[in-house]
Parts: sequence; structure tokens; C-alpha cells
Amino acid sequence: MLLAIDVGNTNLTLGLYDGETLGSHWRLATDHARMPDEYGLQFLGLLQQANRGMDCLTGICLASVVPNLTERVVQACKQYLHIDPLVVDVGIKTGVRILYDDPHAVGADRVADAVAVLHLYGGPACVVDFGTATTFNAITAEGEYLGGAITAGINLAAAALFQHAAKLPPVSIARPPSVIGRNTVHAMQSGLLFGYVAMVEGMVSRFRAELGPEMKVVATGGLAEVIARETDVVQVIAPWLTLDGLRIIWELNSR
Repeated sequence: MLLAIDVGNTNLTLGLYDGETLGSHWRLATDHARMPDEYGLQFLGLLQQANRGMDCLTGICLASVVPNLTERVVQACKQYLHIDPLVVDVGIKTGVRILYDDPHAVGADRVADAVAVLHLYGGPACVVDFGTATTFNAITAEGEYLGGAITAGINLAAAALFQHAAKLPPVSIARPPSVIGRNTVHAMQSGLLFGYVAMVEGMVSRFRAELGPEMKVVATGGLAEVIARETDVVQVIAPWLTLDGLRIIWELNSR
């Protein structure tokens, strides 16, 4: 089995693949203070929870956008799972040509998303990833990563409101009773949820103007379903898209 690990700024996402099938999967809070031993013990615990032992693993594929955690997770995999993971970085096979001015600047998760979309849905496509940042990623009909757009994620925006406006409380990202909020909490939820929905619709329209009318829209990330249910511009909701991309990258580099 393959263990796919995506280390993000907010979440650590893991999945066990038996061939092309995603079995057990987990979304954990990223802990920037955690040491390799702690990660290693956590990985063993997750395998145990899935009724699996480390002897079931044939490989590990890792993407990370948190440089100070990358080596810790690699070390944990080596010491506790006895596997040297394949780390998504410049030089490995992806099947995607990166057309960014500086290919090194494209996050490994964005590369994995592009690989998954290319293999599972085809281009042209716009991948909207709702993470710590909300990213819009353009994949051409020829399977090239063209570039994209990056803005603050919805949870980051909510936290900024609470931290920098003395009279605004912390709120959950949820659908309010109406767009016009009748109290502060509902007004904040309206601005955050429907504001981001409107941004997604506007950005998708602008991406389609450059990529063509046949462009697909694929949403991923922890809040993909919350946003996508409020708009009809999203054709595919794929919450585990990055893990699928890691599986495909592993297969490409194992041949």
C-alpha cells in the first residue's frame, strides 16, 4: 500500500492507497512544534487505527509547503515506518510542464493537484484549492501548469477580522439565514461565505476567458464542499485531490 502525505500550513492530510483506491484517510491539524518522534508515533497510531501494520506499506509519497517540517516528517518515515519517502520536488517525474516564471516557486501541493486533474479530468481546468490560502490554478488543454492566483483563505480572513476589529467576535464558517445579516455573527458569516462565493465565481469567469469555454472547475481542500454548494460554477468537488496527485506521481516515478 502507498501512504500519501500532504503537509500544509493548517492541515496534515494523509491517505492509504491500495492500488488506485483511497482507503483510510485523515485530516489533522499541523503542529509546527512537533518533533520527528511525535510524528512517527502518530503515523504508527493511524496505521493501527486502520488495522494495518507498517509492513503493509510499499512506499510513501510526500508533498510539503512547510519547509521546517519537511525533514521532520521524512525522518519520522525513515525511523518509524522504515521507508525513505519520495518527496515532490524539482527533478521528479510529474508529467506536467510548469510554465511559471520560477518553477521552484510552485508549491508541491499545487503540482500534485495539477497532476491529479490532468489524469482524472483532463484540461483545460481551473483548480480552486481552499486551504490556508485560496489558490486558483490553471491547467491548459495540453496538460501544462500555466500559473494561477493566490489570496487569503476564508479561515484566515475570519481570523483577521476577529484579531483586528475589537467588536467583532470569532465565527464559524457557516451559511447564515440570509445574505442580509440581522446580527453581527450572521453579517460576518454572510460576508465571509457569500463574499468568497462571489470571488470564486468572478475568478472562474476570468480564468475561463483566458483558458476557453470548455474549462472545467475542480474544487478541493477542507472547505470545498461548503463553498461549492453555494454556486453552480464548480463541476467537481474532490476533497482528496492532492492525495490522488501524490499517488499518480508515485506511480510515474516507480516505473
